Amino acid sequence: MKLRKLAAAMLAAAVLTTGSAGCGGTKQAGSGSGSAAVADDANTLVIYCPHPLTFINPLVEEFEKESGVKVEVVAAGTGELLKRVESEKANPLGDIFWGGSLSTMKPKAAHVSSSIPRPNESHVQAAFKNEEGSMTRFTDIPSVIMVNTNLIGDIKVEGYEDLLNPALKGKIAMADPSKSSSSYEHLINMLYAMGKGNPDQGWDYVEKFCRNLDGKLLSGSSAVYKGVADGEYAVGCTFEEGGAKYVADGAPVKLVYMKEGVISKPDGIYIIKNAKHMENAKKFIDFITSKEAQTLITQKLHRRSVRDDVAPPVGLLEKADIHIINDDENVVNQNKKTWLDKFKDIFTSVQ
Repeated sequence: MKLRKLAAAMLAAAVLTTGSAGCGGTKQAGSGSGSAAVADDANTLVIYCPHPLTFINPLVEEFEKESGVKVEVVAAGTGELLKRVESEKANPLGDIFWGGSLSTMKPKAAHVSSSIPRPNESHVQAAFKNEEGSMTRFTDIPSVIMVNTNLIGDIKVEGYEDLLNPALKGKIAMADPSKSSSSYEHLINMLYAMGKGNPDQGWDYVEKFCRNLDGKLLSGSSAVYKGVADGEYAVGCTFEEGGAKYVADGAPVKLVYMKEGVISKPDGIYIIKNAKHMENAKKFIDFITSKEAQTLITQKLHRRSVRDDVAPPVGLLEKADIHIINDDENVVNQNKKTWLDKFKDIFTSVQ
């Protein structure tokens, strides 16, 4: 597997050659490096992916071993990768967009391929069916608050309201929701949870929350959970798996499922419209939604499966014990730009 990190401004990257033992050496490359070679080889697949490398590597390596397909992963934030997909729409260089919540991706549906659901759909939970035909659900991801137990002291953190504690000012990790789909999901969660089901009533909380960020807004999802785990921040608004790995590894962190309510929604995997390696893209969709891959995801990579025949991850709170709330998908899809603009205006105005 070849992996390239996408720089924000130039879409330039370092090429990481990854083998079964993990990441290898690096060399500098321009934004087009690797893509031309991949495009000329029918036995390849180009994946755009915002997932952590520790999550990507085991799955891609297993797919390469099973299929014989060579994979190039371009890794960056969801927002950066979506901009790349949009800029390349006349000549797509990527085949798969692997990641991004449905709330983030549905407004971008014009950029993904409409294709009939793949064979594994028969084992996908009823709530996660690919009814659109173009948006395969991948994993089930609750939004959570991650807490550094070495830094938090006696400060109580049970939900969103506790993040307004003045003692936490400047100590909260939150990514820009226009760049991070997990942070956008937190914004949605805040609006519905603190608005008691009415997102219009949640903005007063968002303003207070932004004041307590003290001008700090991170560039991507990984900066949140890494920042909390590394002790840069006492708490962070992230997604379950982002923190669960650190918990499993014995790091001084814990996950809090907001008492005001948790929205748990799937992320997805999508074939980019007019993908050059369509058959290999379909093979990857079939692999990643298979029972074997989804079992690996739950047992080793700390995410909840969308399948009805795969047990939940050991050590994570049962969903029945989480206060689950729901958003209105139509409202969310219609208001994405408005809400992101409003968040930006609030965050800017309170500094």
